[in-house]
Amino acid sequence: MLTVNNDEFWEGVSPVEFGELPALQDAVTVAGYPIGGDTISVTSRVVSRIEILSYIHGSTKLLGLKIDAAINFGNTGGPAFNDKGHCVGITFQSLRQDEAENIGYVIPTPVIQHFIQDYEKNGAYTGFPILGIEWQKMENPDLRKAMGMKPEQKGVRIRRVDATAPESGVLKSSDIVLSFDGVDIANDGTRFVFTIVSVPYLRSEYGDNYEYEAPMNLLDKLFHATPQSPDEQLVVVSQVLVSDINIRYEDIVNAQVFALNGKPVTNIRRLAEMVENCDDEFLKLDLEYEQTVVLRTKTAKATTPDILATHCIPSAMSADLKALRPWT
Repeated sequence: MLTVNNDEFWEGVSPVEFGELPALQDAVTVAGYPIGGDTISVTSRVVSRIEILSYIHGSTKLLGLKIDAAINFGNTGGPAFNDKGHCVGITFQSLRQDEAENIGYVIPTPVIQHFIQDYEKNGAYTGFPILGIEWQKMENPDLRKAMGMKPEQKGVRIRRVDATAPESGVLKSSDIVLSFDGVDIANDGTRFVFTIVSVPYLRSEYGDNYEYEAPMNLLDKLFHATPQSPDEQLVVVSQVLVSDINIRYEDIVNAQVFALNGKPVTNIRRLAEMVENCDDEFLKLDLEYEQTVVLRTKTAKATTPDILATHCIPSAMSADLKALRPWT
């Protein structure tokens, strides 16, 4: 925790406000002095991933944001702002140039606020708690049944408990942890994330050389296909998230979505509308290369809040879709 012991320094200075954790594809603006210089540099990029990262400086793993912009010397420690001017994180590391280009990482506000609250409470930084257990996934149905789990239950099996950990007097090997602090734990299967294909998205996924690295079919459709309507968009399944309702779909990445229950998916708003209004037993997605995904509708909708909480995602859809949802 740094300060300046000079009252004149703080005259006319206004503190920044912290913002909420951004969502995937949200725009962020990184400010700093890359490679030195006397004037501030401002770079606008997007959030391409939200996950647990290895913090090189602290040799630990915590929540982090991945952005499609390299963090150079002079940018580290600089703020990242959202479109409202609120600070959503602090830049702190990037991949080596021989590993990847234009990929940087940001410490998000939940981690920053934990540090500040820790300092205010204890007068020093005491660190982040460690659970002190090793656990096993419970995706296998026979394993779940043998451990006495009900069909609707989700969780992980405790393999080993650190004898010095506080929970050693409570947990033991082969216990099943069903929830943590009110948040249900999944068996570690997968769930889908939908997005639209755009140049910023391709750059965030494949780097500045996306024209050579991205799948040719996506590039061809994005740049050369003729739209059939003004609001037509190229919608894809971009990645998967934790859930136990759709195991074995995890290999589907950046696959175009053609139809839902036989009805064409013309844009992402139309897809959201069809999913929310679906009262069929199943959600059947027709993807490119004759791939088909089937999910039980009620189960998929019921698990959505748990998925969002597990991945610290503030909403099931972006703000623009919420603002334009007359179907609810």
